[in-house]
Amino acid sequence: MKKILGIVMIFCVVTASYAQKKVGGVTLPASETYGEYTVKLNGAGVREKLWIDLYAGGLYLTTSSKDADQVMNADEAMAVKLQIVSKLISSDKMIEAVEEGFENATNGNTSALDSRIKKFIGFFKEEISKGDVFDITYQPGKGVVAYKNGKEKGTIEGMDFKKALFGIWLSNDPADDDLKEAMLGLD
Repeated sequence: MKKILGIVMIFCVVTASYAQKKVGGVTLPASETYGEYTVKLNGAGVREKLWIDLYAGGLYLTTSSKDADQVMNADEAMAVKLQIVSKLISSDKMIEAVEEGFENATNGNTSALDSRIKKFIGFFKEEISKGDVFDITYQPGKGVVAYKNGKEKGTIEGMDFKKALFGIWLSNDPADDDLKEAMLGLD
């Protein structure tokens, strides 16, 4: 009986370790549900700047993928989870990083997205603290739905916007090359 109990306990520990991923000092869940969609963790890593961890980021997909272009172009439920791990992140710094990310992801061609980018940036106007969690989701038929600490901040329509937004982390000029590889499970 003790052997069976021991085997069951080992199985539970091993299973639990695959059910989530620890990065940047935080644990990201193996799956999330947004609206009617459940997505699974594809990969996760840390956004660094000058050797300082800023946030842990996880890419959640309905079907796992290592192809950034396929992910950006897919009309499927997906999400990027960002958990702030540094006191150095402020609302102003996050807004600046998002603006730069859109510029890089679109090769500077943001004019068709400007009003929607402005709306999206508004989701970061409140003070940001270490431990805050942003869930940036794409829900087919609805658009990009953003959450802060589980509270819905708003929705932005358009596949062109979704592609540019996910391009912040997955384009040819991502926010962080190592984070891109980690999100795609290439690390």
